[in-house]
Amino acid sequence: MSSISRFSFPTDILYGNGAVAEIPACIDELQVKKPLVITDPSLERTEAFKKLKTVLEEASVEHVVFSEVHANPLDTDVQAALEAYTRGSCDSIIGIGGGSPLDTAKALAVLAGNGGSLADYDAQKGGGVRITSSLPPIIGVPTTAGTGSEVGKCAVITSSTEHRKFMVCHPDMVPSRAILDPELTVSLPAHLTAATGMDALTHNIESLTAPVFHPLCDAIAVKGIEYAIGYLERAVQHPDDLEARGHMLLAATMGAIAFQKDLGASHSLSHSLSAVCGLQHGLANAICLPVVMKFNLDVAKNEYALIPPYFGIDTFDMSAEQAAAIAIAQIRQLNSRIGIPASLKEVGVKADQFDEITEKAFLDPCHSTNVKACSKSDLRELLETAWRGE
Repeated sequence: MSSISRFSFPTDILYGNGAVAEIPACIDELQVKKPLVITDPSLERTEAFKKLKTVLEEASVEHVVFSEVHANPLDTDVQAALEAYTRGSCDSIIGIGGGSPLDTAKALAVLAGNGGSLADYDAQKGGGVRITSSLPPIIGVPTTAGTGSEVGKCAVITSSTEHRKFMVCHPDMVPSRAILDPELTVSLPAHLTAATGMDALTHNIESLTAPVFHPLCDAIAVKGIEYAIGYLERAVQHPDDLEARGHMLLAATMGAIAFQKDLGASHSLSHSLSAVCGLQHGLANAICLPVVMKFNLDVAKNEYALIPPYFGIDTFDMSAEQAAAIAIAQIRQLNSRIGIPASLKEVGVKADQFDEITEKAFLDPCHSTNVKACSKSDLRELLETAWRGE
């Protein structure tokens, strides 16, 4: 080892059925009084949001609600949230929902603490060094088991002018508390349970193979893979299965902790597909993941060979190459069983969008930590292969 590595897992996590009831205590612990609650329009109508709202009201916690977050959050969403935060004289932030409200919450914290425009903090342009002032406390309450944004240090935001996704990243963006309450996820529709769950699995797999030294993340990623494979199908087929829902929340959290190491080419493609085509992030990852794994097979076979036993397959007499190939086949089959389409063509991606998708995927930094070097032409070929469903 030629350099020093730094490891950190700072978020306090409250896990269990009914954990949302602990939020008033968390607010007291953080010594704040008036949070801005960030969500999206559809989630505001759900039982999960009503539970949070009831908890705050019964504890007499004064709060403001901002629910104007897009499915792929825009920088303008964050600016509007800042206006609501300032107008309401808020001192803290609660993000509830999927990755979009949670990422908006974290990006808002940056602007609330440091001012300026969100584009000033674009990680790919070195914006993290501009985050110098303290951020208001954040409480992350996921209602999907996918992004793990409740424990992550980055927010993925779409530029309303450049129509591309960019990341804002800083250690202080990690939420102070994460509330993992399986009861808040039971109303998630099957197709979103499947897509977000595959997002969690993709995080764990791409993190495990990222060429960065972080043995703690490696161990967490392996356990996250075990949980995602073991419980995703159950959660899709039996939405009231709280054990499955809980383990999927843990798989998502583990994936986000693990990708401190960074991610890979599947995420560069997925970020671009979301920005250009509006494709749901987890769905894009689910379709792209086996294609990228096949591309990586020759250099990632030892990591991929760890996967088949979690599908119940004995690999004792197999080579690493054989076991890795089976891992890819099993992930394709899992996609099929939980209703994930086999190709990008099936979900509406058009061939005349390939140039724009490829350009924006190449601008995305995730492919730079893909386990196998990935050029622009490689990304184009991966995109076309995923479009055909091969």
